[in-house]
Amino acid sequence: MRFSTRELVTMAVFGTLWGLSEMTLGTVLKSLNIPLGGVVLSTVGLVIALVGRVLVPRRGSTLFIGVIATLLKLFSLGGVIIGPMIGIMGEALVAEVALTALGRPRRAAFLVAGAVGVLCPLVQPFVTNPLLFGRTLFTVWLDLLDLGGRLFGLGSDAALVIVLALAALHAAIGLVAGWFAWEAGRALQTRLGRDTALAGAGS
Repeated sequence: MRFSTRELVTMAVFGTLWGLSEMTLGTVLKSLNIPLGGVVLSTVGLVIALVGRVLVPRRGSTLFIGVIATLLKLFSLGGVIIGPMIGIMGEALVAEVALTALGRPRRAAFLVAGAVGVLCPLVQPFVTNPLLFGRTLFTVWLDLLDLGGRLFGLGSDAALVIVLALAALHAAIGLVAGWFAWEAGRALQTRLGRDTALAGAGS
């Protein structure tokens, strides 16, 4: 599928915004060691990408934005960047799949895309940690239970409750991100006088 020059520029702008948020906000969150910092980053990134999808409501645009953000991540100073790059691409990919599978642009599709996208930071360590850092899946599992236990005040014996609570929290944040991106994108679309692309889109 070919994109127009205006669409390419729009996607490049939003991909750059996502990449810059990873390079700046990501550094701050990592230095402060804030719990669920990955969720904050993925939420901000997905909001940017999904607003871009509203402005360029065509198959592949969300993935394209993610590719631009991933390439910009290469310029981050210090630290390990392969993991975050995989994270960005994973979030963009699952959001793209959700939006494409659910058809024409509408709020429900953006809610689902936000939810599955923000769930990525919960799953990603089970892939990247063993492959990149040689950590065992059991160690990653224990880290997950420790994080959930501290957040919800539960013991590690409540493993199922912790996992379900973390998944629900991630999904809920993603739903809010998807809703906000849809509303912000629609408002921006109207302000730019480009709302015809979403004319008739359901709420």
